[in-house]
Amino acid sequence: MSTMDCNELWQKVLGEVELQISRPNFITWFKNSSILEKKDGTVTIGLPNNFAREWVENKYHNTIFGTLRTIDSGIRKVEYILTKDSAKLSSNTKKTSSTQPYGDSSSQMMFNEIIIDPNTNLNPHHTMNSFIVGSSNEMAYAAATGILKEIGTKYNPLFIYGGVGVGKTHLMQALGNEIVKLYHGKVRARYITSEKFMNEVIWGMKNKRMESVKEKYRAIDVLIIDDIQFIAGKARTEEEFFHTFNALYEERKQIIISSDRSPKFIPVLEERLRSRFEGGMIVDIGYPDFELKAAVLRAKLAEKKADLSDEVIAEIVNKVKKGFRELEGILNRILFYQQVKNLIITPKLAEQIIAEVIKTPQKNIHPDVIIQTVSDFFEVPTADIMSHSRKQQVVEPRQIAIYLLRDILDLSYPFIGEKLGKRDHTTVLYAYEKISQEMTRNQTLNQKILSIKEILNKAYV
Repeated sequence: MSTMDCNELWQKVLGEVELQISRPNFITWFKNSSILEKKDGTVTIGLPNNFAREWVENKYHNTIFGTLRTIDSGIRKVEYILTKDSAKLSSNTKKTSSTQPYGDSSSQMMFNEIIIDPNTNLNPHHTMNSFIVGSSNEMAYAAATGILKEIGTKYNPLFIYGGVGVGKTHLMQALGNEIVKLYHGKVRARYITSEKFMNEVIWGMKNKRMESVKEKYRAIDVLIIDDIQFIAGKARTEEEFFHTFNALYEERKQIIISSDRSPKFIPVLEERLRSRFEGGMIVDIGYPDFELKAAVLRAKLAEKKADLSDEVIAEIVNKVKKGFRELEGILNRILFYQQVKNLIITPKLAEQIIAEVIKTPQKNIHPDVIIQTVSDFFEVPTADIMSHSRKQQVVEPRQIAIYLLRDILDLSYPFIGEKLGKRDHTTVLYAYEKISQEMTRNQTLNQKILSIKEILNKAYV
């Protein structure tokens, strides 16, 4: 098989693998990988080290083999070896692995397209110009641009919250990049996830190096921390972040935070941290409307130098109920069928492909799981949800539980009423209709329900 054929075959495999795993994992395990040889029904894949070889073989073999078989039914076996061992293969194959480790210059997966700045942890791909503004994110965008010339004094902290895949990380990183550019690198910015921050605190404690951790974060001018909800309940991490927050705030340094929910809805978060977050500017990013999703989709198509009909674009936009991450995942899947399988994408085919990607909570979730998830989300005891209390902090979670039991499991109103404290079915019907109608005009309520569904999706799909 020619060098070009090996390269093109591997690009098709990589295209399918990339749809199924995160970008960081894709880069970590498949960088410098290649098909070294295809001979007598056996494909030999070269990987740069033993760790990558074992991991790819154990974790991704089924996907790789299945994709290869789809492309060429004559392939019967896949072998994984170290690239340095390719001398055992033909000289032609050996040349392939040494000169083009993962594809020719025109078709290779661009692993180098994401070059994270080690000083800032920012992805230069995220810019304010590439952030498309619509009704669901215009307030967050305005707040972000508002602090550019008043760093540390206006909207400090800036707390951005919203569901999965709505663009929080893009906006935060874009803001960080804009600050670095505007101030020519003289304002030191650093992006970090809360999980990374927690791991550094644990490392500092374990190695008696907490002072170096403190110095690292208190020496910067703009701290951008993602998914802050994950530090809730981690006492030592919360304490260190509290002191870091105070040290930066007192020196008028900018703090930018994201979460999947408003500070008041983050369970078990220390009250003193909640108070600090609520003392700044809190803005939400809602799920995008039709126009914004369509605009983002067209921008992605232009970026990928691809094209889809208006009817297919409308089909995608109408089916995507969540954020841009789901939108891009579906687009990647459709373009795989278009570019790799050479299929003409019709609205009907797009509908079938979308059905493969979009998942909803399974119908076999036990009703008690939904009730408990609502209880945990609102920090309200399940006994209170079952009770006949009319306190607002109990009524709303109870009505949302009713809505989800009906919406996800399609349970009868009498059954839901019996389940939730022996209520009359007319009361349950009223609660369901009230929430259904209110969701169409109350973004905050809609956000709560989508967040609970996402928790159920992650755990039970």
